Amino acid sequence: MNYRHAYHAGNFADVLKHAVLAAMVSYLKRKDGGFRVIDTHAGPGSYDLGSVEAKKTGEWQGGIGRLLGASLTPATEEFLAPYLTVVKELNPDRELKRYPGSPQLVRRLMRKQDRLSAIELHAQDARHLRRLFEGDHQVRVTELDGWLALGGHLPPKEKRGLVLVDPPFEQGGEFDRLIDGLARASRRFAAGPYCLWYPLKADSGVARFHAELQTLGRPNTLVTEMWVRDPRTEKGLNGSGLVLVNPPYTLAGSLRAALPEITRLLAQDDKAGWRVETLVGEG
Repeated sequence: MNYRHAYHAGNFADVLKHAVLAAMVSYLKRKDGGFRVIDTHAGPGSYDLGSVEAKKTGEWQGGIGRLLGASLTPATEEFLAPYLTVVKELNPDRELKRYPGSPQLVRRLMRKQDRLSAIELHAQDARHLRRLFEGDHQVRVTELDGWLALGGHLPPKEKRGLVLVDPPFEQGGEFDRLIDGLARASRRFAAGPYCLWYPLKADSGVARFHAELQTLGRPNTLVTEMWVRDPRTEKGLNGSGLVLVNPPYTLAGSLRAALPEITRLLAQDDKAGWRVETLVGEG
């Protein structure tokens, strides 16, 4: 899966990932103490939906383009509020031109006592990140292989935080790296919340990935998925999923209330669907 995110910014996979990320950050803000978000594969941080890349695929039109401005039930509106508020702030004239990557989304939700570590290996994207957050003392940008951050950057000195692992899946073995990375990170920051993204494709090996997560046995491991077309479709991205370790206790219920409507709005055929499942319960 060749995945330069500029082609896919704002698509249906981003909607799920960023809505959940925003909900988790908002939950952390319920306590006064500061926290740190560690984004291991941060990308450039922000996207121009009028760029050559975004126009080439137009994927955002089937994602955030359908969602923004839609009439929503109260439960869905409440769940999406932190995410959609940021998107609207970046587009004050109500015409979608900018889309936040995860670093910009997190930064817009942070308070003065919170911090962001944005880690990116790709040199060009790292330069974009540094420009985006130039002079911002609450953000640290590091040009580094994000998998290494799951060792050396944990635990955060704030002792509270969230780790987002959103690999590009440009090469084989990413599921194995997710398992290994979570195992290593958990030894250093066992109580921390983790959000791990993965694609849903016909041949992606998700069942084995989930089985290995169960074998790993991290307590409080939740999986949520959304697919917008028949998951047996052989070509392309059919959906995406998130592994959530130590998620907010309210998140599963919020997802079950909101995902039916979000799936309906973003569906590409009549085989679209969603699920929320506990892989490993409380220890």
